[in-house]
Amino acid sequence: MAITRPTPGAPRVGAFFDMDKTLIAENSASLYMKYRYRRGEISGADLLRGLGAYIQYKVGVLDIRNWTQSTMLQFRGMSEAELEKQALEWFDEEVGDTLYPEAEALVREHLAAGHFVAIVSGATKFVVRPLAARLGIQHMLYTRLEVEGGLFTGRVIEPICFEEGKIYWLQQFIEEHRVDLAKSWFYTDSITDQPLMDLVGHPVAVNPDPFLYREAVRRSWPVRFFEAP
Repeated sequence: MAITRPTPGAPRVGAFFDMDKTLIAENSASLYMKYRYRRGEISGADLLRGLGAYIQYKVGVLDIRNWTQSTMLQFRGMSEAELEKQALEWFDEEVGDTLYPEAEALVREHLAAGHFVAIVSGATKFVVRPLAARLGIQHMLYTRLEVEGGLFTGRVIEPICFEEGKIYWLQQFIEEHRVDLAKSWFYTDSITDQPLMDLVGHPVAVNPDPFLYREAVRRSWPVRFFEAP
């Protein structure tokens, strides 16, 4: 479907992108755990538990909310500024080279058309922000961590930006920025994002998991496959 420029004065047209396996070819949480393991910040057992959780997520049996809440406890007492610095280093070393060239071109196309482009991810802003900066994206919806006095409390601000939580944060966003979902796009690889795909006029499955692929074929949604860099 062609990407066109919206009519001046009309409600904004959005282009929303999931992150992992949609914009980048890897799972960011797994990349970050491997990075911390190499730095000696977590044990091999911690790494295996993290990779096991990712496998559970992919097969649809992980309680993502409990897992997120328990995982974020590790940052309790850590400086927000320190995590932001570490995340930038991690992005430069591990993530930047995993960006799909086709995804980058697609983002540029939406930006050139004057669309309101945003990343919508279950990751935190410390993971999402470097990628958004690389792509020239100003808007991000992400899982939020509680901070007091510049330090993490270890608590997650509900709801996390996942499944129905993505819709919650997106609703706040579209009301603030006057975005018309009926004319907007959403790109994702995961069946967990089907509730959000149901809301937009232009849902697109990108490198879809088997469940999303089946649903996309059934409902005649466009399917795109990007080659890993």
